[in-house]
Amino acid sequence: MIDAARQGDAALLRLMQLVSPALPVGAYAYSQGMEHAVHAGWLWDEGSAQEWIIGLLQNPLCHVDVPVLVRMYAAWEVDDDAALQRWSAFLGACRESRELQLEDRQLGTALARLLRDLKIEEAAPWCAHPHASFAALFALAAARWRVPVTAAAQGYLWAWTENQVAAAIKLVPLGQTAGQRILSQAVAVIPAAAAKGLVLADEDIGFVAPRLAIGSALHEDQYSRLFRS
Repeated sequence: MIDAARQGDAALLRLMQLVSPALPVGAYAYSQGMEHAVHAGWLWDEGSAQEWIIGLLQNPLCHVDVPVLVRMYAAWEVDDDAALQRWSAFLGACRESRELQLEDRQLGTALARLLRDLKIEEAAPWCAHPHASFAALFALAAARWRVPVTAAAQGYLWAWTENQVAAAIKLVPLGQTAGQRILSQAVAVIPAAAAKGLVLADEDIGFVAPRLAIGSALHEDQYSRLFRS
């Protein structure tokens, strides 16, 4: 019982490490179309920012990222390289703009380098992989650190949400307390969003978010930007 409790504690701490803003992958540098959304007047206050963030959390993140993350987690557990290649490429194809594709690849290769340096050897080939994705390497870390898949899915959603809230605080702009109110709303919806994504069948994976697609595409050559394109 004591050993099991210690393993659970270690897995929780590893998940905290994986979702920490201190994780050196550069996620803070991206707004995922939010910068153009603010520029275009789609977002202007706490309510509109919350609607944007929670809407993406409950829809494309729930219907694409989580089910693909779960499949890659399972593939890492049995070293199914073909499945990993297929699902990571699929995830890249689901990104609606060049900016979102490049962001996912940059975050994925950055996390691959970090995990390689942390002695997770399977990460090494992904350091320059053409279909590297953040979810693929996040799944690898979670599987090797024995983070339960449900907790990994919730942690993935939390990390994404926290980055989006940080971007909203800078861009809208919002105060820190407003950011915490949005995060509190995310806490209320993440368990259900993760649970839904965990059980989606292959044929149900997919979602179209037109404003995310348009905002991220137009941000690629926006005249003035705080965030990376």
